Formats: sequence, C-alpha cells, structure tokens
Amino acid sequence: MRVSMAESISTNVVDGNSLHGCSGNHSDFKQSNESGKTCMHVPRPMASMTPEGNALKMTNMFLSGRRADTLRENIGMQSQIMLVTKMARKAVAPMKGYPTKLTHPKIQLTTDIKLGPRSLSLPRTMPPSLPPPFPFFNPKSRHFRLPPNPNSKALGGVRFDGPAIEVGQVAEAEDGDLVIETGVTRTLPPALTLQQGLEKIREAVEELKLNPPSTCTGIHRFQVAVPPSAKALNWFCSQPETSAVYPLFFIGKDAENPSYKSLYANETRGVFGIGAAVHFAPSSSSSSVKRYLSNESTSVMAYGLVDINYDHESSFIKHEAGSYHFFVPQIELHEYEGASVLAATIAWSDSSPCTFVEAIHSFELCFNQASCHCWHTPKSSHSMNIRRTLGKLKLHEYGNVPLVYMNALSSSRKYVVANITTLKETPFSCQFCIKLSPTIAVSSNMLDHTNKMCYSVEDWANINSVWASLIIEECSRLGLTYFCVAPGSRSSPLAVAASTHPLITCMVCYDERSLAFHAVGYARGSQKPAVVITSSGTAVSNLLPAVVEASQDFVPLLLLTADRPAELHDAGANQAINQVNHFGSFVRFFFSLPAATDRISARMVLTTLDSAVHWATSSPCGPVHINCPFREPREYSPSKWMTSCLKGLDFWMSSTEPFTKYIKVQSAHTYDDGCGQMSEILNLIRGTNKGILLIGAIHSEDEMWAVLLLVKHLQWPVVADILSGLRLRKLLTSFPEIGDDLLFVDHLDHAILSDSVRSWINFDLIIQIGSRITSKRVAKMLEDCFPCSYILVDEHPFRHDPSHIVTHRIQSSIVEFSDCLCKAGLPCMSKEWSTYLQTLNVMVSRELSFQIYARDFLTEPQVASVISKALSAESALFIGNSMAIRDADMYGCGWSGCSHNIASMISKLQLPCHMIRVAGNRGASGIDGLLSTAVGFAVGCNKRVLCVIGDVSFLHDTNGLAIVNQSVMHLHVKTKVELEDALLTSQDKEVDCVIEVEGCIDANATFHSIPLCAPPTMVSVDDNETSFYREGFILTLYLEDGSIGFGEVSPLDIHRESLLDVEEQLRLLVHMMEGAKISCFLPLLKGSFSSWIWTNLGILPCTLLPSVRCGLEMAILNALATRQGSNLLGLLHPLKAEGGISERPMTVQICALVDSNRTPTQVADVVAALVEEGFTAVKLKVARQGSPLHDAAVIQAVRKKVGYQIQVRADANRNWTYKEAIQFGSLVKDCDLQYIEEPVQNEGDIVKFCEESGLPVALDETIDSIREHPLDKLVKYTHPGIVAIVIKPSVVGGFENAAIIAQWAQQHQKMAVVSAAFESGLGLSAYIQFCCYLNLKNSEICEMMNYELAPSIAHGLGTYRWLKEDVTTTPLKIGCNPVSGFVEASVADADQVLQKFQINGNVVHRNFTGEQVRVFQLTVDSKAFSYSIIVHEIGERYNENVFVFLHGFLGTGEDWIAMMKAISGCARCISIDLPGHGGTKIQNHGDNDAVQDSGLSIEVVADLLCEVIKQITPGKVTIVGYSMGARIALYMALRCTDKVNGAVVISGSPGLKDEVDRKIRRAKDDSRARFLIDHGLELFLDTWYSGELWNSLRVHPRFRQIVSSRLHHEDVQSLAKVLSGLSIGRQPPLWEDLKHCKTPLLLIVGEEDKKFKAIAKDMSCEIAGGTASGDGPPHDIYEIVEIPDCGHAAHLENPLPVISTLRRFLGRVNSNLIQNQKAI
Repeated sequence: MRVSMAESISTNVVDGNSLHGCSGNHSDFKQSNESGKTCMHVPRPMASMTPEGNALKMTNMFLSGRRADTLRENIGMQSQIMLVTKMARKAVAPMKGYPTKLTHPKIQLTTDIKLGPRSLSLPRTMPPSLPPPFPFFNPKSRHFRLPPNPNSKALGGVRFDGPAIEVGQVAEAEDGDLVIETGVTRTLPPALTLQQGLEKIREAVEELKLNPPSTCTGIHRFQVAVPPSAKALNWFCSQPETSAVYPLFFIGKDAENPSYKSLYANETRGVFGIGAAVHFAPSSSSSSVKRYLSNESTSVMAYGLVDINYDHESSFIKHEAGSYHFFVPQIELHEYEGASVLAATIAWSDSSPCTFVEAIHSFELCFNQASCHCWHTPKSSHSMNIRRTLGKLKLHEYGNVPLVYMNALSSSRKYVVANITTLKETPFSCQFCIKLSPTIAVSSNMLDHTNKMCYSVEDWANINSVWASLIIEECSRLGLTYFCVAPGSRSSPLAVAASTHPLITCMVCYDERSLAFHAVGYARGSQKPAVVITSSGTAVSNLLPAVVEASQDFVPLLLLTADRPAELHDAGANQAINQVNHFGSFVRFFFSLPAATDRISARMVLTTLDSAVHWATSSPCGPVHINCPFREPREYSPSKWMTSCLKGLDFWMSSTEPFTKYIKVQSAHTYDDGCGQMSEILNLIRGTNKGILLIGAIHSEDEMWAVLLLVKHLQWPVVADILSGLRLRKLLTSFPEIGDDLLFVDHLDHAILSDSVRSWINFDLIIQIGSRITSKRVAKMLEDCFPCSYILVDEHPFRHDPSHIVTHRIQSSIVEFSDCLCKAGLPCMSKEWSTYLQTLNVMVSRELSFQIYARDFLTEPQVASVISKALSAESALFIGNSMAIRDADMYGCGWSGCSHNIASMISKLQLPCHMIRVAGNRGASGIDGLLSTAVGFAVGCNKRVLCVIGDVSFLHDTNGLAIVNQSVMHLHVKTKVELEDALLTSQDKEVDCVIEVEGCIDANATFHSIPLCAPPTMVSVDDNETSFYREGFILTLYLEDGSIGFGEVSPLDIHRESLLDVEEQLRLLVHMMEGAKISCFLPLLKGSFSSWIWTNLGILPCTLLPSVRCGLEMAILNALATRQGSNLLGLLHPLKAEGGISERPMTVQICALVDSNRTPTQVADVVAALVEEGFTAVKLKVARQGSPLHDAAVIQAVRKKVGYQIQVRADANRNWTYKEAIQFGSLVKDCDLQYIEEPVQNEGDIVKFCEESGLPVALDETIDSIREHPLDKLVKYTHPGIVAIVIKPSVVGGFENAAIIAQWAQQHQKMAVVSAAFESGLGLSAYIQFCCYLNLKNSEICEMMNYELAPSIAHGLGTYRWLKEDVTTTPLKIGCNPVSGFVEASVADADQVLQKFQINGNVVHRNFTGEQVRVFQLTVDSKAFSYSIIVHEIGERYNENVFVFLHGFLGTGEDWIAMMKAISGCARCISIDLPGHGGTKIQNHGDNDAVQDSGLSIEVVADLLCEVIKQITPGKVTIVGYSMGARIALYMALRCTDKVNGAVVISGSPGLKDEVDRKIRRAKDDSRARFLIDHGLELFLDTWYSGELWNSLRVHPRFRQIVSSRLHHEDVQSLAKVLSGLSIGRQPPLWEDLKHCKTPLLLIVGEEDKKFKAIAKDMSCEIAGGTASGDGPPHDIYEIVEIPDCGHAAHLENPLPVISTLRRFLGRVNSNLIQNQKAI
C-alpha cells in the first residue's frame, strides 16, 4: 500500500517551536505560525516487535519497507525494504519500487502561441478525446534564451512513412508500392566506460566507411552496453547551449508523479538522443510508394509528438489533428536496470537528400558534439551539473504535455493500426525536454524553480535565516538534496531553510543515532552525501556511531550541528557542550563557524561549505562536520541585519552554481607496458601460473561493471566476496559450472576446511580489488600462502592489510585499474590450475546445495540461500553483521537463473551476467543502526531492498522503524515454503514487511560444523517352472584414449517404459554423443550429470527415460574409472588421506526375496533354508492373496521358524487399502518387522499409517516417481516412522538421483536400501560398488552428525538368482562368505566383471552402432526449371512406413538427422533440402528471363515434392514439417491427399486470413530477401535470430552450433527467392480447407511459443467447426501436442518428446489406414 506524504509527515514551513522538544514527546504534534499554516506530524514510535514469553526465545525479523517519508512531499522514490533479523530465529524484509502505469494527464491549452514571425491561435477548448497541445516559443521572448547558432543544423535523416502502418493506406497500395526496409543491428562487446563505448562505435563506423555498402538504401545500427553510470540526463545537460545539431532530447522513463525535483532526488532513468537518422511523417498524396521501417529490430525506438505538424527544414510547427512527427535518433543512450545501452543509427537513401556520404557526415556531426560534451565528472557532481544546465535553459514550461514515444519496430507493439490516432495509446513520458531546432523546444516537469535562486533578501527575517539559507542553497547547488533532520530548537534556522527549499527532500526522525545511520545508508545507495541537521548537546554525540562507520568505510556525510554561541559555553548554559572537534579523527574536515553575524562576509559561509563537501567527496571519502552556532532569535522573528555582509554575492545570486568550484585536472597519462611502475605489475601477471583474483567490497555499480569485464578478460579464477556485487549474480543458466569465460570460486571458504585442499592450494600471485574480505578462513589461507606477490587495489590511501602480506599497493580507481589490465596483452592461466579450482568449487557447491535443501527445518544457511535466489535484477541486498553476513558469504546462491527479460538483455548485449548490488555496514562492523541504514540504502539506491539482520541487531535499532512507512506487515515463518511465500507476498503486495523467521539454534550449530508391483520372486515354492525373459540393452562407450565403459539399460513395462521407447532414445544418444566431451565433474553426482546432459548433448535431463539415464551414467562412470585405472567405487569415493575412514567395506550383504502365496508353513520352510544358506535378511512379498490375514499368518510362521536373529521385511507394493493395511499391522506388531514397504494404496496415507499402526515403513513406489528435484518431494517424509528408502537406480533415473535420495535418507537416519530391477550381472556389478559407496557415505554422515553407526544394511540385489543366463561370459559371484558366514557380494568380484566384461553372444539379438545416412541426389523438372534435390535417407528402404521431413527456412535436411536416427527403427526416414537450401540447386533450361521472372511458390514446391515422393516410394508418406516446412506439409495434407497419409505440423500456420496482413508480410519478406542478397548470409543470420520468436532458442546450449550450420547454403540468390516466393504473405490461406480436412494432423507447438500456440488453437477451432457441420473431418482427425520447456523450434530445443509424439502419431495413422481399408 502506498502512503502519500501528507499521511505521515508534511510541512510547508517548519518553525523552531514546532521542531523543538519533539524528541521528548512522541505524540502527534501540530502547530502553525505567522508565516503560514504549517504542521508537522511526528510519527508515534511503533509497538515493540519483540515476542512475548521466555527471554531465551530469540526472534528474527524481516522488514520490507519502500522508502522513508519525506518532510516536503512525495517525490516518487521507488524503494522497498525487507529486514531480516536472525539468531535462533531470523527476520527478513524487502524494499520494493515498481512504477505504476502512467495515464495521460488532464488536457490543458495555451493560446496564441508565437512562432518567430508567424503566430498560431488555438481554440480555448478541446474535446477530451484529443491529446494535449504543445507550446512552442519565440526565441526572442524572455522565456526562451537559446541564441541562434549560424552553424547549427536540424537533421531530418531519411524519411519513412509510419512509424506504424495504417491499414487504409496499405489496402490501396499495390505490391510494388509498399516497401518495408530491414535494418542491420550489430552488437559490439561491452565497454568499460561511456567514452570507450563511443570509441567502439566510432571504429565500427570507420570500418563501414572503408567498406561502404553497395545498396542504394540501408539502415545500420551499432549498439554497445556501457556501465550504468552513463546517465542520459547528464549527457543531455552537458550539450552546449548553442548546439550545432538538432533534435536534442532527454526523456524520463520511470518516474512516478514526475517533477523537476525527481530529477535531483531519484536520478531518473531515461533516454538521451541527438540528431535524427530517420524521421517519420505522413504520406503525401502525390506519392504512391509507401516506405516503412521493419519491426524486426526490437531495440530501435522511435520518439515523437502526436497531433502536431513539424517541418524541420523551415522550423515551422503547428497544431494539426492527425499529424505526427517521429524520429529515430542518430545517437542515443538508453538506461536500463544494471546497464545502459549506447547506440548509433546510420540511414541513407540515394533517392532522398540523405545519401550514404551525407548520412556518415550527419553521424559525424552528432558524434563530434556528443563525444566532445560527454560528462566526465564524479557522480557527486551530477546534480550540480543538471541544475546549472537546466537553470540556463530558460524555457517556458508546460507540465501536462506528454512526449509520446514508442518502439515503432517492435512486434509486441501495434505495428499495424487502423488509424494513426492509435499512436496516442503507446507508452509515453511526462518528463522530458526536447529541442527540435534552434528556435523550437518543448519541456515538461523539468525546469520549475531551477532558473533562479530559491530565496530573496526580503525573505530573510534575521541574520540566522541569512546564514542558514545560504548554507542550504549552497548544498543544493553542490548536489546535496537529501537532508536528515532531527527535531530541536537550536537547529530550527537550518531545518526551516531546508524544508522550504523546493529542491530539498527532508526526512525527520526523533532519534539522532537512527537518523545518522539512515544518512549513511542513503549515501551508500546514492553515492552522494546526505546532510544531517541536529540540535546541540547530546544530540550531536548520538551521531558518533554512524560517523565512525562512515569514516571507516569511506561514506561521505555532511554534518550540520547547531550550537550555542561562544559566550554560553563553560557558563552553565542549558544544552551547551563542547562540540569543537567533537568527532575527533573520524571526520575528514571540521570547521566551527562563528555565530551568525552580519559583521562577517557571508562568502566565508559558502567557501567553508564548499571546502567541506570537497573533502567529503574526495578520496578518501568520509564524513565532514560544520558546527553552526546560532544566537536568538532563531526563527523568523524579525531582527535588523546589514546587507553589507552579502557584498560580492551578486554573481552567485544570479546563477545556480556553487561559489567555489573544485576542479580536478585529469592526467592524460596512460599505462605503458614498457615503462613505469605498472610495468612491474603487468610482468608479475604475465609470469604467474597459479593466480587468483580476489574481489572485496565494492560500493558502486560502475566498479562492479569494471570488475566483471576484467574477470571476463583475464579468465582467472575469481573469489568474490558477498559485498562485491558479483557473488550473487544472475546467469542465463542455473548450472553453476557454466559461465562464458567466467570461473567464479564461490565456495573457497568451505573447500579449505579440507586439509588436503588447503595444503594443495598455493597461489603465486594474488590480486585483491577492494579492501575488505568477509571470510576469516580465506584471509587466513591468504596469509598462509605468503610469501607470494600480493597486489591490493583500492582508491583510498589507507593500509588495509591486517596480515601484513601486501607486496604491491595500487592507489587507483577500480575502473582505471581494470582499464589498464584490459588493454594489456595478458596470457591465459594454467588450464590445470583453473580446472582444479572449478572442479573443487562445483563439488562443494553441489554438496552445500544438497545439505541446505535436505533439511526439513529452517536453518540459517537455508535462509541465506532462499533469500539470495529471491533477489530479482531490480532489487538489492543489505546484510547485517555477525552471522548474517557470514551466512550470506558462505551459503548465498551465486548462480541463480534470471528472468526471461533480463536473460534476453544479457544475451543480446553480450553481457556475461547480471549483478546484484549488496551493501553492509562493514566499516566498524557494529550491530547498531542496521535497520536505519537499510532504509536509507533503499531510498538512496531507489531499489527494492532485502535487509537481513539478526534479532539482536533488530532490537538494537527498533527506532529505525519510525523512518519506515507506518503500515508494516508482519509475517511469521517456520519452513522454507513459508519463507518463499512470505517473500513473494511482500513483493506482490508492495508493502513494507517484517518477516520473522523461526529457526533452531542446535540445527544451525550442527550445520556450521548429504515400481515393481508384483515381480517374480527369487525363490518360489511352486513346483511348476515358469520361464521369464528380461530384455534390455547394453550401451558401450568408447573414449578417445581407448577406455571403454559399459552400461545396462533394462526398462520395465510396469514403469511405463517400453523397449521401443528406450531404443528411440538410445539411437538419439548414440548420435548426439559422438564427439562429446566428458566432463570431469560427472563423478560428483550432485547435479553434474544433469548439467552435462543439457550443456553437451542439448537434451533436457528430465526427458530421458530413467532406465536410459541409468545406463548412460553407468557407461560413463565405468569408462572414466577405466581411464583412471580405478574401479567405480574408487571413482565415486577416492581413498582418503590419513585421518579419514580407516577401512573401506569391500562386501555387500544381500537380502533374499520370497513370494508368500503358499501356505505359511511352506513359506517358513523356504525362509529357513535361505537363512541356513547365509542370508541375514529376507523380504516377503505380501498383499497377493487378497486378505491380510494370510500374510500376517505367514509373517508369524516365519518368525516362529527362524527366530528373531534375522531381519524380516514385507513388501505390499501399494496393494492394500488403508483398512487392510491397519488390519495387517495389528496382527504383526509383535513380529519385529524391520519395515513394510508401501503398505497403503494412497500415498497421502503413509504417515497416517505409521502413526496409527506403529510399524516401521519403507518407501519404494513413492520414490520411483521422483525424477526431478527429489528433495522437494522427500521433505514430506521426514516422519521417524519411515525408517527406510528403497532405491532402484534404473527406476529413479540413475546413480545421481539415487545418490541424492540415499544421502537424504542417511542424513535423516533412515536406511538407504539399493534394490535391483532384475538387471543382469553387468548392472548388478555396478550396483554392488554403488552400495559400498553409499555405506561409506553413511559412515561419514554418522561421524559428522554424531549419529550412532547402524549395522550393515542388506541390499535388495538377490534377483541375480532368477537369471538362468547372463549377458556376460564371466558370471558374477554372489554367495556365502566363508569368513563372515553371510551371503555377500564382493566389490573385487564385481570389479572383475566390469574390467573383463565380454558380451555373451548367445543372448544378443542385434547390434546397433548408429545408422549411416544415405545421401543422394534426385533431379526433378518443372516448367522451365530443373531442380537437383539433395535427399537424406535413414532406415530400411522396404519399410512401408515412410516419414518425409521438411525443414524450416535457413535449415537443411541435416536438421532432422538426429530425429531420423531415433525413429528409423520403426519407419523409413527421408529428409530433403528444399529448393534454395543446402545443396539443392535450381537450374533453368536456357531462358534467363524465366529465372528472373519466375518465383518459387508453395504450389510449385508442393508439386516438386510430389514428384520426389513418386521416385522414393509408390505409396503414401507421412510428412513432418517445421515452420516453413510445416506450411508446405499442411498444404500437401489438404491438397495433395493422394500422396499424404498424415501431416505433422511443428510451429506452422495455415496462412494469413486478412489481405492487408498478407500484403504487409509480402513487403517485409521481399525486404528481407533484398537484405540477404545485399548484406550476405552471416549478417542476415544475426538479424534473423535476434527476434523475439527465438528467445528460448538463443539460450539453448547448441544455439551457436545451430546458427553456424545455417552458413552452409550454396546458393544465396535462390535462398532469397525462396524467402520471397514462399512468404506466408503469398501463400493461399488454408483456413477454409481445414474445415474439410480428411488427413490426420498432428499440431506440435512449444510451450513458450505464444504466437503459434494461439494459431494451433485457432486451427483446432476451424477443424472442429467443420466437424460440427456434419460434412467435415472426423473428431479424431487432429491432435495438438504442447512440448514443454521450449519455444518455436521445438524439435531442436526438446527433441525427445517430439520423437515419442511422432511415433505415436505414426501408429494412429496406420490404425486409420487399417480401418479405412476394412471399410472399403
């Protein structure tokens, strides 16, 4: 809920009495005075948030606050705070700031507007439906003082119609009269600074000049990401008053209720533009040709005004309904969250006055002015520059005029409109200033009160008011506009002056300590000093803690402390203490002003303030203190004073600049590799093999940006502190080891807990950027590495070297140092060193992730992880001290994926990741004032802030809540889910929120010190032998060094896996794995396989069948073990060094399996025989007879027969109802069952059964369904009555998932029992070693968690006896161990099977090593042309099932090879290079004119394909098409039914219904075709794949490989003809044909492809409409399948679901054919 300023604290003028004494009285207080009706509401203190009850019950609290209320008005600051307090419980709070959608302001008019010699009279009223008019000004008037520049030039650029296409104009135009131009967009690598970004663009344009395009028209756009400090408003204000180039503009983007004040307080994000490369104007009636700009490039923006007619040549402008003026700037700077984008657009047309040469000249004019007037000063001077510039720009302001701007080229906007008035509905800004020419300018919410001083001599009632007003005015001129005011009488002159200043924002708090910390937070967030005003006495002393923090952490502050005059000191006067040098050495500057007097020149006051602010903002930054004594009268009581004290201030009063300007001369020195001190540093870097880049605390986004580019350039291992902003980063992927040229070692702190790691790591060079490091262990490790070269880089000169190991101290800004290293040629680091650290980090990361999420209760590490993932790109984090910051540093998630919007921006701008700003009070690292600092930080950085602090810290600063909005939501959470929901609630409701997190001290301490329903039985009492056959696959993997690994794939039909399903996936894997690199991370089994499958194979891990993934993992692990000369156990669990687990268990006990469907006595006899053989555990299959009474009798008989020395288990396989299970439990409760597996049918009754029956339970089928995110599901089963987890690796999806599930069970003191699913000796050999690995992990967990080590577990591998034959010639030995006397499996024997594995040829049905693709050429003649068509074929040639695959535009038949190989087991698969694509060639029969005149149409291509099909097969085929190929497939299914059995339409369309849409699409595709010919295939691909349609494909790991395959087309000319001829705009619409469709259709769309999902839905409606009419298609003629986790190119992004869908469709087509034949 947003609370306006008037609802909390508001005033116009505040007198001394109203401020005096408020600190002692917290009740609401109002008072008026003579100068006006004013009031100030001091908020009541909030009720204590401390919970009642036992004092030992700690609290944790989250506070989510938006911003502090201000003394003046709501200026639209967007922020939200969430505060977390933590200890036994923890508390958190978000600070949000999301702009609401602006609406058009109320319409107002200015009449009789003069334009030079012309005049324009406007009516005084206007219908509300019309937009507001625009005021235009006479340059000779007193309101407009831009002197004319004889050399100035108003650039118009190339003229286009538009920016949107009007339906009426298009409908009347012929095809040749409609021209749509497609532009080229080149993204350059990110730049370190705005100046370097300009240089990159200049170099790109110079290259374009040297290689000018051959086309007569064109648009080239260059864009580059620059740091967020590149501010549009600053650049606009830096332009000369007499500009040489027009138009020139600034547009504010995201201000709420924008005003001139928001520019100073919020540094509003916006857009700066100069020049015009393109302008849009209405078509002239004399011109029949309509030229529009294509909407393909979504990054191009058009800006302009509606309902005005502007002629840039004559600088004439007038109001005219229906008119408009839009343009694309020549150079523009667009600010986004976390980055700015610098762009330059060059457009030319030889048919217009703007040729290519003139376009380059126009660009150079704009570039020269923009680059020569680029603001270089520090951020603290930005506000000063803005006010000075806008003050000189004396325009008449018309506040209700919106500048309309729109993304004219974005497909998401209304590119085609019914009428141009629709442009009024586009996004717009109410804060802007635009200069169209030297004589015409318009502005809104920019200039009020900035062109004059805010006070006049008459306003100053006494000398106190004079000095106070001068101080406040000078502060505003220096850019200090945020004041923190404490109540008090003595300081009332300063408070009143600040509160009445129109540019000052005041915040009031009755607690001076909280107030000062709030100022520290604001300065941290804004990088500008806040001003603190206090009364005298102890009010000043209360500032000391914040002053110490600011001094220690280089935070600029200005302290204005009121004081008694000198005559009242040491005289017993009330509230008079010695305030001279009150803060000692903790301030950078101190000056005690004399008591205000007219006998001293007021210039002294101004120079003192200027000097103080200079000290505060110069390195080393910090607090400064000016003591301000005041005599009576302090308020506005009149008292004569002499104006002579103002002598010499006339020039100052007539300007808006500070009295003394401090100017720093920048040296032109550049770092040289050959000489100077930096050469030594560069030589050290070049000579290192084991370097590390350590990123400490970083305070600004520019520094974060510079370090990020340095990291990308160096490619060194990086250890990023939590306060660096790079620790919590947002990536395109959620896999931590995947980063483009980035190697972050986020968990070094944990890794060095290992003695072996700590002893191995030995850096030879350490570069530390930023002074402070949070981790004590890392600091100690760095000290242990000494002596080595240690380089510390920071801007301040102080010694931050507590271990005294720094060998090179560089005092430099981080940006300058990064620039030096980026420009130097530096070699790459040792690959072995980087790989080791990366492997180490991934291993620790996976283990930490598991440990955090395996817990069912909230711990501090879990809270840190959840919060770091909850941070969005638009938010920031403030962390408290003590354990709060250490938890975040150790457990914060540094690789969480970002939103689609941010991911798209990162991808398009070539950014490696998105940074999250993090702050904390680490100067003195105290726990006081943290909440107040966080609130100030939210206001300063203008973001949603999440503050995490401990409960004691929260209680220490509860007065900070008085600064926050009064309505604060309180949420109490105890679980991870509740915490995540609370974070979402605080964000969605946009309220300040305190989230109290209840945790467990003991758990935190511990952390800080991992379905076979009825299978055949192993032993049967049935005398009748029954034969069963187990079918599966053996996967053989060959590594480059000759190592071989074998894996078994044994699907079970009862688990919905058929041999056909498995074979398809294996065929695909054989193809995809060819040449793939095997990652060294794979044996970690903590998500490493999932990551590798996605990034290397391009297959979503969740789409692999469990048995297939299990066999794949088995083969890879065995191959890696062979390569290392080890075995599977040694690979998963290498031998530990001394001090580890001394003995490694080398055997696994086996559990026997018995069916209980005979009499109790018979079953008991069988069990007794097994016990005699040496089995220590027996599992009985129950719930087979229908009555639990029989099963209970069997259990009782077994116990009576064998006693209680062996373990007895029962397995019900979910066959009982809850009532039957309870009945069974009541009968066997005294039989000492080790556990019963899955006793009830309903999964939700398991815990209930445990509690009611008291029997121990094991999970089996429940676990079988867990394939993704197992920990999220297992959290429901922590009940102590669930004692075991039965894990089948081939059912849960391999060793990785099995290991995660087992480790979760062991950490919860549950048995992890591995069970076979009737695998052969190969699979069992791997399982035996895996069981040993789990036993070792269990021992480690028991040791770590101080659990009692349980006896050895008997695993369910007894199915080996059931197999009469085996796939291996060397049988697996499982039997009684003569030493122990138990039936066991030996790791040594299992290893022998794997090492000497040879396939038993008697059990092999067939071999598959990957089918060869047959490629041949078919010649087809059509009219005057001959087509040489390339055909790819896989599968048996005599197979009657034939698939014909048609690729999309830019594809080839090779796109389908992987899918064809997968399906070739059940069909003959053929793919074709369509005309113009791949190797297919088009030749004419000698008629050159025919080549030019003839175009390829969908009808022509369909005829060609029919001829091809005739040559391939005499029967019908099933056609599969994608995109363009899908349209062809659909056309043939509807109109070539004699050749088509069925059609699969992947992301296809029946065409465009509307003729206008078709005409526009024809023009666009013709433009694309010209673009392809003019600019070549490579540049065309960059433009083609930049569209929104490919958002999901761009983040696919094989995207680059896919794009590179598109470069192999042999005939670009024909490719362009296909693009034009097969345009959907030229395709006959097939919507009516759908109503009469008789051919089976399968419509496949991607889940994220909104456009084609809607098209598929419309197609289904058309087909259903025909069905309803009675003469249309049958009801089952079509099917829509949505493929998950993919977009437009579903077959490339997620192939496995598409493959299975195709096979099912083939079965349906064959079934229809059989039915039709029977009917005939």
